[in-house]
Amino acid sequence: MKLPDREPWFEAFGEHGDVVVSSRARLARNLTGFPFVNRASEEQRAEILRLVRSLPLCEHDDWRWLDLADLDRQGRRLLLERHLVSQEFIDHDAPRAVGIGHGERLSVMVNEEDHLRMQALVPGCDLAEAWRLVAALDGRLEQVADLAVHPRWGYLTACPTNIGTAVRFSVMAHLPALRLTNEVERLKRAAIALDVAVRGFYGEGSDSSGEFYQLSNQVTLGMSEVDLLERFSTEIVPRIVSYERMAREMLLDRNRLGLEDKVQRSLGLLRSARLLTAEEAMKNLSRLRLGTVVGLLDDVELGTIHRLFLAVQPAHLLREHPDAMPSPGGSGRDGEDARIREVRASIVRAALR
Repeated sequence: MKLPDREPWFEAFGEHGDVVVSSRARLARNLTGFPFVNRASEEQRAEILRLVRSLPLCEHDDWRWLDLADLDRQGRRLLLERHLVSQEFIDHDAPRAVGIGHGERLSVMVNEEDHLRMQALVPGCDLAEAWRLVAALDGRLEQVADLAVHPRWGYLTACPTNIGTAVRFSVMAHLPALRLTNEVERLKRAAIALDVAVRGFYGEGSDSSGEFYQLSNQVTLGMSEVDLLERFSTEIVPRIVSYERMAREMLLDRNRLGLEDKVQRSLGLLRSARLLTAEEAMKNLSRLRLGTVVGLLDDVELGTIHRLFLAVQPAHLLREHPDAMPSPGGSGRDGEDARIREVRASIVRAALR
C-alpha cells in the first residue's frame, strides 16, 4: 500500500498552532433501503460497499479506494496512525473500504458505524477549511445517492447522538502543560459543560499519547452546521487554547528551571537512547515540542519533531524498515521486540543529531 510521504496533519503552524496541530470535520450518512451497518447482513454490507464505490464522489485525480480485506495488519494500522480511519474500522473483517484523496485531506469510510463516514482533515487550526472540503464532498453525494433523512430529526444515524446535522468538528490539541500541572481532569469537567468530548490520540476509546487530545462537539441536533462551526471555532477552541497557554505561563513563571530541565533531559534521552518504545518516544517528543514553542529549545526544528511523531509509530516504522519486523513469539516490552525499539531509537537519534 502506497501512501504519500507527506505528513498532512502536522504541516502547519498558523493561528493557535502552538496548541492545535490539526482540524477535522466529519459527516455521518446512511443510504435509504438498507439497515444500519450493525443490523445489515454480510450481503447487504457488500452491496452498500459496491454501491458507494461506484459513486462519483471525488473530483481529485489522486482518489483511490483501499479494501480492508486486501490489507494486512500493518497496512490497517498505517491508516489508523495517519488518522484516516478509526480503530473500530480496522478491527473487523466485514465488507469495508476507505476512499482517500486530495492528499489525504479527504477520506470516506464505508461500513464503519454508519454506511458512510466522510471526513476532511487539514493541518493547523482551520475548521472552516475542513468544513468547506467535507461539505463539497457531501454535496456531490446528495446529487447521486438517496440518503436517510427525517423531516424533523434530520440525518438518521446508527448512534442517536449524531442525529440532526450528523456533523462532528474536532481539533487535535497538544496539552502538555495541562498534564504537567495536573489540570487535565479539570479540563475534562469543563469540557462536559461545553458539550465537548475529550478523547485520546486515536479518538474514541483510545488513550492520550504524547499529551495529544481530540476535542469534538457532542451536540448535533437542534443547531445548524454553520452555528456549530461558529461556536466551536470562536468559543470552544480559543477557550481550550487559553487553558493550555495559561498553564504554560504558570510553569515558566513558577518553575522555569524545572521545566527547562525536563525539556533538556528529554532531548538528552532521545539523542542517546539505544532502545525506545513508542510510548517513550511520544512522551519525550512531546516535551521537546513544548520546549520549542515556549522558547526553551532553539536547536531543534518544530518540523523535525512533527515528522518524528509519525515516524516512531509502529506501522510507519515498519514501512520504512521492514527488517525490523518482529519475529514470531519474539515480542517483549509493549508487545515489541528489541529490534523495533532499536530501529526507533536510531531514527530519533539521526533526526535530532
